[in-house]
Amino acid sequence: MKIDTKDISKIIEGYGNRKASMIAMLQDIQSKYNWLPPDSLHLVSERLCVPLIDVYSVATFYHAFSLTPRGKHLVTMCLGTACHVRGAPSVLSRLVDRLGVAPGCTTKDNLFTLETVNCLGTCALAPVIVVDGVYHGQATAQKVDAILSKYRRKKVAKKAGRPPKRKPSKKQSDSKRRKRAAKR
Repeated sequence: MKIDTKDISKIIEGYGNRKASMIAMLQDIQSKYNWLPPDSLHLVSERLCVPLIDVYSVATFYHAFSLTPRGKHLVTMCLGTACHVRGAPSVLSRLVDRLGVAPGCTTKDNLFTLETVNCLGTCALAPVIVVDGVYHGQATAQKVDAILSKYRRKKVAKKAGRPPKRKPSKKQSDSKRRKRAAKR
């Protein structure tokens, strides 16, 4: 993937080229590209006048940063004690089976990256799957297919050039009924 150095430069300049803002810069770069491309780390190093090893040290210290490309959707499975006791291993097994990848890997179509964490701090919802920041609590192996299909549909809908289908709200459907009745 080719990075746009102008975009990276804007991000760096947006923080006033301050070394103290390196983590925030890296977060913004990762938000844009879904990972930290090597060229972006080199540019941060040059613009901040910081040795490249220091930029890599920050990028590898925090688990939130990725030095390898991630899928469009990040699927995180909690394996903490509460989740484990309530069935997380079987849920993870189903995720691995349905995605066809092991934790830490990305699907061939670059749609999903599967990760595991030791605790999300949401024990009351155990076991928990998080997809792109959306928490799916009381997850079971049976619920995995429905959760993943929701994100697969988003891809198909975007590919076809239309938004994903949504159920109209009660207010919208009432308004449509009134309009149809007025036409009659």
